[in-house]
Amino acid sequence: MTGWLAYGNQIDSTDGDMKLEADCARCAALCCVAPAFAKSSDFAIDKPAGKPCRNLRDDFRCGIHERLDQRGFHGCVVFDCFGAGQHVTQGTFGGRDWRSEPGIAGPMFAALDVMRALHELLWYLTEALELDAAVRVHQQLRALKEETERLSEGTPAEIQGIDLESHRRRVNRVLLRASELARAGIPNPPDHRGANLIGRRLRGRDLRGANLRGALLIGADLREADLRRADFTGADVRGADLRGADLRDALFLTPSQLRSARVSDNP
Repeated sequence: MTGWLAYGNQIDSTDGDMKLEADCARCAALCCVAPAFAKSSDFAIDKPAGKPCRNLRDDFRCGIHERLDQRGFHGCVVFDCFGAGQHVTQGTFGGRDWRSEPGIAGPMFAALDVMRALHELLWYLTEALELDAAVRVHQQLRALKEETERLSEGTPAEIQGIDLESHRRRVNRVLLRASELARAGIPNPPDHRGANLIGRRLRGRDLRGANLRGALLIGADLREADLRRADFTGADVRGADLRGADLRDALFLTPSQLRSARVSDNP
């Protein structure tokens, strides 16, 4: 079943690939229950893991969805499960939900954590396979993608038994090689892997091909910076100012990263 997800009696596919973006209408609001929230600039309340958010309605919809930012829940706006929520709800648990069957709540919430990691890896692998310059590792990328899909199709018990860290390391080694190949040819690209660049003034900088993997760019000023082919894997860009930045061919820049940054003059 590689490349296809069986959801009850339905098949969900996107050009042969499992859907890697959230479809909240097909999820039992897992992200509103499973994780813990800490009161901060991202969340207006403290919420323990496994307890429904106070804004969650009986129909699994958010009661303040259109006003999340205004009500202090920016963390919900930028969160991305990469489609793991509906996969766990409709695929792993066959359309069952934690509210009508409280006994499956624990396994369901635990599965979400693993599934989200698998779907995130699938998103990166899919992106890497679009890089013509990384054709040398496409075969490895395809094999890892198929393996990751197989892992995601397991039973709840099988999903819990996945050695996620080992699998992530194997995937990341090949993704890093793909990134190196895609950024090759750029003279002296900046290496800011894991760097603390919080609030740094980088306006207009030449950051072509920069390694920004895991970098802390919270609140950084990157206006008009040249970020072509920069690798954003795991970079924290919350509040970073990317207005006017050249992001053409930026590598592994996720939709949730863009939502967490400032990319236009609109509030």
